[in-house]
Amino acid sequence: QLQLVESGGGLVQPGGSLRLSCAASGFTFRDYVIQWFRQAPGKEREGVSCISGSGGSTNYTDSVKGRFTISRDNAKNTVYLQMNSLKPDDTAVYYCAAAFPVFGLLCPAPGYWGQGTQVTVSS
Repeated sequence: QLQLVESGGGLVQPGGSLRLSCAASGFTFRDYVIQWFRQAPGKEREGVSCISGSGGSTNYTDSVKGRFTISRDNAKNTVYLQMNSLKPDDTAVYYCAAAFPVFGLLCPAPGYWGQGTQVTVSS
């Protein structure tokens, strides 16, 4: 049974940092693209970042470029999202998701989702 479990969320002041983790089980982790999405209250869910199975290719939405870094440790079946210089606009529930690779797409539509972790940026 495929499972994705996020952790690391919490309350942080503007300018602070958090590192989210996504622990995976039940599938061949290295074969899948892993993505981070977020959804703020009253807003649509948006893609934040994705990383290829090998970790060699990454992508970020413009609003987090230079502040967030995605990485993965295939030996630990875990993906990380290091979030620095956090802003109140980063407040959202963050989800990790897994997608089987699609030729020509770095970030294909995911088929599996975690339950999410809350990130709140506030003073």
